[in-house]
This record gives sequence, C-alpha cells and structure tokens, in this order.
Amino acid sequence: MSVVISGVSVLIPGADGAKALAAGPEPGAGPVEPAALVGKKGLRYKDRATQLGYCLTSAALADAGLLGEDAMAVGGDIGVVVSSNYGNLDTVVRALDTLREGTVTATSPMDLPNASSNVIASSAAIRYGLRGPNLMVCNGATSGLDAVNWAVTMITAGRVDRVLVVGVEPDNDVVRRLLGGRHAVDGGAAVVLEDAGAARARGATVRAVLGRYVRTAGVGAVLERLAASGAPAPARWQLPDATPAGVGADLLPGVERAALPEHSGRGSGALGVLQCATAVGLFDEGGWGPVFAVCGTDEDDASAGLVLLAPPAPEAV
Repeated sequence: MSVVISGVSVLIPGADGAKALAAGPEPGAGPVEPAALVGKKGLRYKDRATQLGYCLTSAALADAGLLGEDAMAVGGDIGVVVSSNYGNLDTVVRALDTLREGTVTATSPMDLPNASSNVIASSAAIRYGLRGPNLMVCNGATSGLDAVNWAVTMITAGRVDRVLVVGVEPDNDVVRRLLGGRHAVDGGAAVVLEDAGAARARGATVRAVLGRYVRTAGVGAVLERLAASGAPAPARWQLPDATPAGVGADLLPGVERAALPEHSGRGSGALGVLQCATAVGLFDEGGWGPVFAVCGTDEDDASAGLVLLAPPAPEAV
C-alpha cells in the first residue's frame, strides 16, 4: 500500500508555505498571529501551541481539499497525530508554580485542561471535526518523523484512509530557559497523509510519496538503511536540528545538504514535519528526489529517517 501527501501547510516566521520554506525562511520576520488566520473565536484560554495548531490544521485540510465551507473537515473520519516536545510546557510550569506557592483552589479552571500533553491534538480534532484516531507524540529529537510513521501505520493497518500530521513548537520564556537561551521555531508544519487509492478516488493532487522510515542509533546507520531501501540515490539530505558545520561531511558525499536556518530556531518536535513540507515545496517547484529527511544527531537518544519521493505522473497515481 502506498501512502502519499495530499495537503501541506507551513507557518513559521518568514515562511508561510511549502515553497517559501524550501527557498529558506526570511530572517527578521515577526511572529505569527493566529487570530489573523483563523479568527479570534475559540482562541481565548488556548496556549500558543494549540493556537498555532489550529492554523496549521485549517490550512492543511484546505490545501488537501478536505475543509468544507463550514470550516469543518469533509468526511470527518480523519486521524490526527501531533508532534510537539515543548507544546504546553509553559502551561504546566505555570500550574506547578501556582500549586507550589498556594493551593489547588488558586489554579485557573480554564488553564488546567491545557496541562494535558495531548491538548493540541484533541483541540484540533474537536474544532475541525476530525473523528479518526488521535495521538500526541512527545518523543524528543525524532518526534516529527515518528509522528509521520505512526500516521502511515494507521493508514496501512486500515484504520483510516487519511491522517493529518502536525508538528508545532511554541517559543516563550519557559522554552528558552529549557533551551539554555536559544529560541524555538514558534510555528511548524502540517501534512495530510492519504492512502494512494483513496487520494486517486477523490481526485486529490499527490504532492509527494512516502518511502521507507527507519529509526536506530546514529545518523550514519539511518542513512545506510535508507540507502538500502531500494530508493534511488538522494538528491537532497535534510539535516537534523542544530547539526554543527562539517559534521557528517563523509556521509552522502556530493549530495546537497539542507537544514532549518539558525535564525528560525530549534525545530525539535516540529522538525520532521517541516522536513516533509520542505520536500513538498521542492517537488512543487519541479525539483526531483528522493529527499532523505533525518532527525536526531548521534548525541540524541536515537535518529530517525524518512525517504520522500517526487509525485508520479497524474495517470500513474
């Protein structure tokens, strides 16, 4: 069974689409304003990661032709997998500070529901009528690509025909303290994954085809397994977060290397989905693949990789 990408959205400072992301986010751009994109209604009492998740969900569903005029998903049997490592960290810290300094009665009844780690995924499903399986992945450096793999697993297992995958990370004082003063991407990307036959049946445009996913210790081992998957030699290698210059220079010699620019901040749980969206942007511009997306350096608990292939000719989908 083939799984394809049929919709994509990108929302980070300096890049509001897949092509802009592939070209490189503009430096110096201001923060994203969710109210300007999805309206103010329903944003009050929602943490920033959830607000950004709303924006990404709406735009990805619309891009895939799955958002109705009532701003609800068409044929709501759509799964949701969200990846975020820092998503509601500020809410959790605020609640814990309140408990430490006072009593449980001092906590906000509007704030505490946001302390659940799955708040982004569940909130997006409720707002847009996504009634399929719902998962939240907070899995460190590999989280974004792991989320994509969970979505593929749902589809190939026959649970659903399509799954929305969102990778989002907010930027705030709590996150910066955790990152030692560095900032997070304050946004992310979303992709709609779909069974190729289901996409063909509804006349959807295929933006990319997913190839092999691997997860193991070490970037070199991941690249070896991706190369052994039967895919052609890669045209581009999307690097893990914060890869120091020169590291891995002996890996995939001659292959173009690309990374989220330093000024965009740490991608973390959003990175793998941003990498998928970048590949779509390249393919939309007529670029060719495969693209190898890799998350997690040798210093992390694990590394993960995914092969993304350019879409076939329409008659071949």
